[in-house]
Amino acid sequence: MEDLKYHRILLKLSGEALAVDGGFGINPKAAHRIAERVREVRMMGVDVAIVIGAGNLWRGRDGLELGMERATADYMGMLATVMNALALMDALESIEVITRVQSAIEMRAVAEPYIRRRAIRHLEKGRVVIFGGGTGNPYFSTDTAAALRAMEIDADVLIKATKVDGVYDCDPKQNPDAVKFEELTYIETLNRRLEVMDSTAISLCMENKLPILVLNLWDEHALRRALLGEHIGTLVHP
Repeated sequence: MEDLKYHRILLKLSGEALAVDGGFGINPKAAHRIAERVREVRMMGVDVAIVIGAGNLWRGRDGLELGMERATADYMGMLATVMNALALMDALESIEVITRVQSAIEMRAVAEPYIRRRAIRHLEKGRVVIFGGGTGNPYFSTDTAAALRAMEIDADVLIKATKVDGVYDCDPKQNPDAVKFEELTYIETLNRRLEVMDSTAISLCMENKLPILVLNLWDEHALRRALLGEHIGTLVHP
């Protein structure tokens, strides 16, 4: 086994990572690209758990703008995360990565109910575990679900996968002079209102001293290099 900096990770993916061109729907080719990256680090001996959002299928704020009740909009989003989890599971198992989906909202025909000890046992057996259904409660984002699950499975780091190579002081796509942060503290992240994760998730990580690593998942081998201890992306920590 290689000399690893992190042995168990929680990978947080946006729903858009699975999207077709235009940002909506599920693109099996995108799911397969993610699966290849997960397999690469799984073969290194890293325990991998995943939380995925639902922005490619449902945006709750759109429902709120049209007068929908917040709880209803959030539950719809949680159901959409399970659809994404199943798509990613299919992509992983097509390349022989044994995967389990657990849902915070029970739907036993398609996913196991979320049970912490069972999830840890799956990881110990070398299976990838995808957590769907958010926290199971409205008013909480999948960012918060990722932070919560990372703590529950005793992950070494929460990895926020994006399409940029770290955290910047402004949007690097709009401002070529944007400055990238190599490291940040939790307080700096909150005070600067940097869009790393929502404030509830960051506060939860801060209280439990769980580091957050933001990196570009689409940069080939970036995830692997980060796990080997190279300075990749932006690290948010105490």
